[in-house]
Amino acid sequence: MKQGTRGSAVTGDAVTGPAAAERFRVPVQPAARDAEPESDRRERPGCAEGGAARGEHTHGETALPRPRAAVQRSSVRGQVLDALRTALVTGDLRPGEVHSAPVLAERFGVSATPVREAMQQLALEGAVEVVPNRGFRVVERGARELAELAEVRALIEVPVMMRLARTVPAERWAELRPLAEATVRAASSGCRATYAEADRAFHRAVLGFAGNEQLVRIAEDLHRRAQWPLVGGAPGARGRAELVADAHEHTALLDALIAGDLDVVRSLVGEHFSGAV
Repeated sequence: MKQGTRGSAVTGDAVTGPAAAERFRVPVQPAARDAEPESDRRERPGCAEGGAARGEHTHGETALPRPRAAVQRSSVRGQVLDALRTALVTGDLRPGEVHSAPVLAERFGVSATPVREAMQQLALEGAVEVVPNRGFRVVERGARELAELAEVRALIEVPVMMRLARTVPAERWAELRPLAEATVRAASSGCRATYAEADRAFHRAVLGFAGNEQLVRIAEDLHRRAQWPLVGGAPGARGRAELVADAHEHTALLDALIAGDLDVVRSLVGEHFSGAV
């Protein structure tokens, strides 16, 4: 990713000035922007529209690339939050980097308020931390944290999956076949963000059979955290072959659940979480 400020040269490639900013701008759907609440369009006291808050520096930041797909949701804050989550998964937001709301807002073509709100949500989720007078720093994660997340996910999900394997009828499991196959297609695309979304959708549907919304919410939060890249790791370091192998574990697990083979289910679930990313 390239460093630079608005109106100045961007190091690395010969991309400079306003053209560089435009290259990374993320246009918001007109209907979505029209639906933005007045409170979102109005900056906090002392801030110009789209400008920096007092003491919030905007120079020397990494430009954020365009999200993988156009967003369609009516909430500007929701659109920005989804795009930032995608950027975390792909590594476009790199561990250790500091980003200010005004600069990110310029990239997205919105006011700074929904960006700040989205970043504050990410701070609650543990993805970023507040840096006074500067903005938000992407949290640096190591292999130990990833292992801890996998352990906690296993403690929560494995017992639930084994209980469901004993009680949910085969025809209900068969309903999840499209979701399992979607993870394989997503993995074959090689896009980490696309696979991450499909992966969460499959796990969410499996746990949904438990009928416990709090369980699903907590498990998905842990799952999302486990998908962020490690510090020092190259974006998308996990190759397509690994993603495809992970996705095929979903289809194999579903086959075992439909067949009611508890031993295979137990083995596959244990393998899946031991290498979960």
